[in-house]
Formats: sequence, C-alpha cells, structure tokens
Amino acid sequence: MNLHSLTAHALLDLFKSGKASGQEAYQDVLGRIKEVDPKVKAYVRMSSHKPDYSGEFPIPIALKDNLCIKGEEITCASRILKGFHSPYDATVVEKVKTSGGTILGIVNMDEFAFGSSCETSCYGPTFNPWNLQCVPGGSSGGSAAAVAADEAIWALGSDTGGSIRQPASFCGIVGLKPTYGRVSRYGLIAFASSLDQIGPLTKDVRDCALLMNIISGHDERDSTSVNTPVPDYTKALINDVRGLKIGISKEAFGEGLDTEVRRSVQDALDLLKKLGAVIKEVSLPHTPYAVATYYIVATAEASSNLARFDGVRYGLRRQPALLRKNALVDMYEETRAAGFGDEAKRRIMLGTYALSSGYYDAYYLRGQKVRTLIKNDLDEVFKGCDVIVTPTSPTVAFKVGEKISDPLSMYLSDIYTITANLGGIPSISIPCGFSKSGLPIGLQLMAKAFNEETLLRVSYTYEQNTEWHTRKPKL
Repeated sequence: MNLHSLTAHALLDLFKSGKASGQEAYQDVLGRIKEVDPKVKAYVRMSSHKPDYSGEFPIPIALKDNLCIKGEEITCASRILKGFHSPYDATVVEKVKTSGGTILGIVNMDEFAFGSSCETSCYGPTFNPWNLQCVPGGSSGGSAAAVAADEAIWALGSDTGGSIRQPASFCGIVGLKPTYGRVSRYGLIAFASSLDQIGPLTKDVRDCALLMNIISGHDERDSTSVNTPVPDYTKALINDVRGLKIGISKEAFGEGLDTEVRRSVQDALDLLKKLGAVIKEVSLPHTPYAVATYYIVATAEASSNLARFDGVRYGLRRQPALLRKNALVDMYEETRAAGFGDEAKRRIMLGTYALSSGYYDAYYLRGQKVRTLIKNDLDEVFKGCDVIVTPTSPTVAFKVGEKISDPLSMYLSDIYTITANLGGIPSISIPCGFSKSGLPIGLQLMAKAFNEETLLRVSYTYEQNTEWHTRKPKL
C-alpha cells in the first residue's frame, strides 16, 4: 500500500482500524522522499525530531524553513542565517508536536519569503512536480511541491501576499491563508508583521480543516493573536451551497488573465450556480492599487524586520580583512552584502527608502491609507456576499528562469492574492482545472474575517462535485 499517496483523513481511518500505523506511514513517506526529491528538490534538510507516533494525529508533515523548530537549523533559505539553530519551537510547531505530528523535514522557500517562484533560495530552486521545468510558485514552493509530489501528507507554509495560495494553485493542491490573528505567528521569522500568516497546504479540503483545528487558537506570546473561540472546522464540511451568495470581482477578469484560467474559473462558477449558489457581480474598485500598496507596506516592514540580521547575534558574520576606524560598520556592511540575495537587497532598499525622512508621508503613510480603502471595499461587498471568487493566479506555473530577472512581472503573479492580506481576511485556493499543457489551475475564495467555515463549506462542496483534487503528477 502506498501510504504516501493518501490524505491525512484516509490515513487516520487506517490507523483507527489497525490496518496501518503512524510509523509505517512515516517510513513510507521517507521512502517517497528518497525516490523523488532528487528531482523535485522540495526539502533543504531532514528533521532530527524523533517521532513517537502516540498522539492523536501521527501524520507526517513538512515545515517551511521560516518556522522555528527547537534544536533545528532554520535559515529562511538565506545565507545570512546559515548555522542558526532555533532555541525554541514556534507555537504552530508546538501544536503539531502535541497532536502527535511527525516532522519529516524543513522545505524550501524564496529567501525570507521574498518571491513567487521558489527561485530566490540560497539552496537553489524547487521544481513543480507536474512539470519539472516549471516553478512550484512561492514563497511556500517547497511546502506545495512536497504535498503535490506525495513527499509529505500535509505541510505548513506562510502567506504574506499569496505565498500559500499561489503555490497551491501552481501545484494543484489546497492552500488556506487564515484570518490575520487566527493562527499564532510566534516563532515565524517575520517578513511583514502586519501581513504574515501561517496556514495549511493539503491534498484536499477535509485535510485543510483538520490541520486548521490543530494550529488555530489564541496565543499570549503573539500580541496580534485574537482571543476568539475556534470552531471545529470539520463541521463546516457540508456538501451544500444552496442560497449562499458568491460575488465575482469584475476587476479580476480584465487584462492579463490567461484564457485557460478564465475558462476554468468560469466553469467552476457555473457549477456552483448549478449547485444552488447565487452568483452576482461585485466591484472592488481599489484592486488596481493593491500591488503597488502591498509593495510599499510589505517592503517597509521587511526593511525594519530584517535590520536585526547584522552578524552580531546569530547566523553569518563577515569580519573585514583590515581593522579600520569603522570596523563595526564594515562588519555590518560585509555581512549583509554577503548574506542577502538580490531580491532581499532589493526589498530592503525599497522599504528603507519608503520609510526614510521626507518620503514616509509620500509612500508608507499613503500606502496605509490606500490599504484602508481596499479593506473598506471588502467590507462593503461582504454586506451582500458570503464569499468573493477570483482566479488564484493570472497564469499557470511558468518556466524556471522565465521571470527571475523581471521583478515587476514576478510581482504581478500575486495580483489576485494580495487583497486578502491587506484586508486581513481568510482566503483559500482549490484546484479547478488543468491547462492544455497539463498544469493545474487554482480557484481563489475570500470570506469575512474569522469566517473560514464558509470558505471550507463552499470549497468542500465544489471539491465533492469535481475530481481535480484526485489527480496526481507522474514523477
């Protein structure tokens, strides 16, 4: 039996019936990693965590390289953190361990989550299991590729502007960005603190609900964590959308959208309508400003957060060859020049400029004001809609190297996903078709804050009436 190919809920059924064990599943997935990861390159290192298989959910899991695991090297796929071993567990890692989860290893990502292709990693790129010449998306490309290639049963990633949902779309799996504050960020190495959120990447919607049950909840160690009751998300898995109002954002179907993506998303909407949902066109008029707003706010916060990586306390340190009058400054400069990659340097410089004296009001403050307008647009639409639907990405996965030297083109990969982060609302990507070239297409759904249950209900209904999620890449 190929246990690695099963969903978490299918494995749990086998465990309960005695037909398989957590240890057998763990060893089977390790065998799969050994078989296919030389092609996919999802993992950057295996875990030293010793599984005991005695918990309620002894499911093999992969963790993104920006989630702190006690005793493990965690680098954010950056040279500047090489050699840093975390002294503590992130809250989500604690929760996974407490539930019985077996940590397989740490998976690749864009450096410090700066990217949409998993190509900016100091370890080199990860490849899409559906076509090894294509990117898996980013920044959680390793997490998505591992799940799609059956190298993990499920995985955790982080999403700042689409970094869970876009790779989920490119790899044909389910990816959920929870509401800001629903899942603790304690132990997540920060990119943009007002946007970052940890979430699940899974093989189907039921697994997504199960993993959300494990990782959600208030945490006093995270000041942005919201103290509100966590529902049992599996109870939202109802195959029924009758009467639910689904808004189609007209701004999402304009110029730049691939015709095959457009057709698949339209087919998905037609099916939801046939199943009883009420489809209506809605407007998010400030959507055209979302990308510009995001790259002001996110880079400003990244510049501030990454200032701590200076060679003094942890990670890489480059000592100047000659001790000069400004030896400390020289050490900072040489360490950061050697430690950060090109995209990290680009975003640090953009953010520092946006926050600098004389430009703060013109850029960062104005960006925050437009962010408020985008949030107001969402609030207005949700007065008459339960969910908003858009494509997850304007295209299917592109070729490795195709956009790496064109940052603006790369940034537009997140044009549909950024809005949910700016608004702090939950959003999910589910498979809704394939291109003629055999690459997955994703459908994005957004809901009101703390309304993940509605997202899961609509996603589950769509999934139960289609077969896209059952398809597997041939490796």
